[in-house]
Amino acid sequence: MPTPGKLKRREYQAALEPLELELVSMARWAAATGARIVVLFEGRDTAGKGGAIGAISHVLNPRQCRTVALSAPSDRERGQWYFQRYVEHLPTRGEIVLFDRSWYNRAGVERVMGYATPAEVETFLAHAPAFEKLLVDDGILLFKYWLTCDQAMQEERLQERLCDPLKRWKLSPVDLAAREKYTAYTAAREAMLAATHTPHAPWTLVDFNDQRLGRLTLIRDLLDRLPETALEPPAIEFPPLGHPPVREEFGVLRPIPDYPEE
Repeated sequence: MPTPGKLKRREYQAALEPLELELVSMARWAAATGARIVVLFEGRDTAGKGGAIGAISHVLNPRQCRTVALSAPSDRERGQWYFQRYVEHLPTRGEIVLFDRSWYNRAGVERVMGYATPAEVETFLAHAPAFEKLLVDDGILLFKYWLTCDQAMQEERLQERLCDPLKRWKLSPVDLAAREKYTAYTAAREAMLAATHTPHAPWTLVDFNDQRLGRLTLIRDLLDRLPETALEPPAIEFPPLGHPPVREEFGVLRPIPDYPEE
């Protein structure tokens, strides 16, 4: 049952379809111009980062649009320059990279959960704007989104993950520990914004208490902040086949039986 006051699925799909066409045109524009696009998705646990990324990526060519969701750093990566493991995932000409969490892990979960020292966090907050200035000065189009949700909604979604076997994999000990640190995450976010919300790489906060509405809001904002990307697809000649369609033939193997109907 849809939650009262939330955007209904039919309304959401109707609003999403024209945005999907714009996303496809945007990707075509990026390929034609060589634009390099990086979008960071940060936010509360359960806010809806994966759903937002899926709403963008599912209509795009996966060879052009990549999602990066890095696991915890290895021992070798811990010994590297902090930004090093993210650099190798940055886009080349014509590519779009969507980071499902990013280098801002250090300002969020690592800070709140004690995985980074206060000195490491402060160093990161001082260096992140300079790192991002290098990216932007090199021509990368960088967009940073923070997805917000109230704690009551977070609790509802955590409970849903606990009870739904298809979503249980999303529930981790870190997620459960974050329940007790909602206010600490707020403080960490505010410190992050104060240090890294810059003219060359500003943050954008999007309300994701209603995830469908949040996706529409985020995609519309992203498209509006890009240059004019309307680009018609190249004409492709599609001549008649010239003969009746041929049925599939089989020799060595045949298809397995169809899924049984009830």
